[in-house]
Amino acid sequence: MKLATLKNGTRDGKLVLVSRDLTRSTDASFLAPTLQAALDNWRRIAPHLEALAESLEVGAVPTERFHEHDAMSPLPRAYQWADGSAYVNHVELVRKARNAEMPDTFWTDPLMYQGGSDTFLGPRDPIVMADEAYGIDMEGEIAIIVDDVPMGASLDKAREAIRLVMLVNDVSLRGLIPAELGKGFGFFQSKPSSAFSPVAVTPDELGDAWDGGKLLLPLMVDYNGKPFGRANAGVDMTFDFPTLIAHAAKTRPLVAGSIIGSGTVSNKLDGGPGKPVDAGGVGYSCIAEIRTIETIETGKATTPFMRFGDTVRIEMKDKAGHSIFGAIEQVVERYEPENN
Repeated sequence: MKLATLKNGTRDGKLVLVSRDLTRSTDASFLAPTLQAALDNWRRIAPHLEALAESLEVGAVPTERFHEHDAMSPLPRAYQWADGSAYVNHVELVRKARNAEMPDTFWTDPLMYQGGSDTFLGPRDPIVMADEAYGIDMEGEIAIIVDDVPMGASLDKAREAIRLVMLVNDVSLRGLIPAELGKGFGFFQSKPSSAFSPVAVTPDELGDAWDGGKLLLPLMVDYNGKPFGRANAGVDMTFDFPTLIAHAAKTRPLVAGSIIGSGTVSNKLDGGPGKPVDAGGVGYSCIAEIRTIETIETGKATTPFMRFGDTVRIEMKDKAGHSIFGAIEQVVERYEPENN
């Protein structure tokens, strides 16, 4: 199934099912008004949603044209958004550029932070910031939504809890990160609202591209209309999603609707830093990574962070070239405060 949340003037939108080719949708709000409501009662609601999805495919129910611009993030707000850093290559590069040692535990114990989940952006909503000096960056990631997960869940229990898969642009403000981390208390101001793909899909919809813990396809990141990243989400993922879920649930249960992110998708090249797409590599899923490589290789970062008017597009296509989740496409705009 492919599920989306359409804007309807409320905070949480309206639940719809979307056709596999992303062209049509049908109202599912009579089964569950919102995606969170469906997740709260997944075992009871899911069979009815599946039947409706099949009716949608054969044209047996009323449909409307699906426009990605009308979609909110599948969960416009969530009880939990915990983002990991499963691609340790990315972490290693960032630390190397700072001349910081890489602790051995980073390869065995996942990094994870608890992000703000009260105001997710829609997939076509602008990234609104007051100052370019914040160091505005995109981060192309994969995320999953889980059912209830008990505290101390095993890897098998964690795997069974995965209900939906989607894409993320985890917006980061690189200019604010060092001072926040320097306080020893983690991210807050440097991690503004993230945006998720127009649709979230059930793992069975992904076929052999889903191995139960990883999504085995390239993540396409375009920056100002040019290919910027084509890293394969199934390659160099040190910690798969069951591992990330179990890590998050080590000391607390996770409630249905909790979102777990993979962190920036990042691939090595011949055991070393990757190369840009136009140089024959798979590129990068964030600007910080190419800047770290520039710093390592030349002693200075030359690629600027995002500026007002810049656009990022994040998408994933199946082996036949069809979009799976729809596209996150966002422009950076200047924040103009309202006069009170």
